[in-house]
Amino acid sequence: MHPIASPTVDVSVLVPVLNEGSTIREVVQAMAAQELDGTVEFLLADGRSSDDTRAQLETLARADDRIALLDNPRRGTASGLNVCLAAARGEYVARMDAHAIYPPSYLQSGINRLRRGDVAWVAGPQTPQPRGRVSGAIASALGTRLGRGASRRWSGEKGDSGEYDLDTGVFCGVWRREDLLAHGGWDEDWPRNQDSELAARFLDAGQRIVCVPAMAAGYVPRDSLGGLWRQYRGYGAYRAKTAGRHPRSLRRSAVLPPLLVIDATLAVAAPGRLRRLARVGVGSYVAALIAATAETARKEGRPDPLVPVVLATMHVAHGVGFLEGCRRWGIPWQALQRVAGGRTREAPYRGPIHAPSLHAEREQPRTRA
Repeated sequence: MHPIASPTVDVSVLVPVLNEGSTIREVVQAMAAQELDGTVEFLLADGRSSDDTRAQLETLARADDRIALLDNPRRGTASGLNVCLAAARGEYVARMDAHAIYPPSYLQSGINRLRRGDVAWVAGPQTPQPRGRVSGAIASALGTRLGRGASRRWSGEKGDSGEYDLDTGVFCGVWRREDLLAHGGWDEDWPRNQDSELAARFLDAGQRIVCVPAMAAGYVPRDSLGGLWRQYRGYGAYRAKTAGRHPRSLRRSAVLPPLLVIDATLAVAAPGRLRRLARVGVGSYVAALIAATAETARKEGRPDPLVPVVLATMHVAHGVGFLEGCRRWGIPWQALQRVAGGRTREAPYRGPIHAPSLHAEREQPRTRA
């Protein structure tokens, strides 16, 4: 490997990768097809993959001098993003996920919207593109309100208009590099939910985040219930941690899964009358699952018996994770009080951001395979 010269480019694309050998070529080729009025570099931070991801990236980098392969020794998503951000030369930066396929206009649409000057973060919605039996059921579940919750990152459709503001429910995006650096990059204490934690800092600073439907990206859901459980359990745990740091980030819908877990536990273990009341709650949840399954059957022309299983897995895993997060980092009382309608006086977070990969990498020369 040898040092890269360092002229600036218009946009730097940040891509953390780990064991993506089965899809990385398709993903990178789709990224390289971006239609941009300017120059672009693709920075891929490999978390020391144990499959052939790195070998494939080295081949791709030799064929396209816009692609640079970086090392992510801490292996996490947030650290990989910071490694890339440290090496980025673009006036603008974009995060692209190795599990998604982006439209050719993604970068240009994001940059054009940022140039209007009234927003700091431009993102697109996620459009599930299933590959497999369980993956298809997850996509169907995400088409229901019970599956999406209050998140608006799933609600957009491809088009040229109809943008809307987002809260901390975000999927990737495009920023000015100076804004990301001013906020300290991604906090590496957040292996999950790191974009939401970063979004809370932008919102606390009074900056807007918007979703542009034309930037909709195809997202491949997990294709196993075990993978879905681990994904949502992690989301739940770090949602609790984010709520502790940023009380205003917690939605009412995020409190329902842990309440479901508590209710189900009481329905089994509580004494007498309390147990009977808890069982009423469980019955209401089962009725909601049946209604959501019927909704997907009407949309798709057939019932899918996996949909209620997927929904229950999402909700219970998220609830268990949230409760584990409360046990690990403390109950986010201010956030819960705010959700309940109480008055709070929480101040925006002004503490340190743990981003060692950003600061360490900024002192190192950039290299290319």
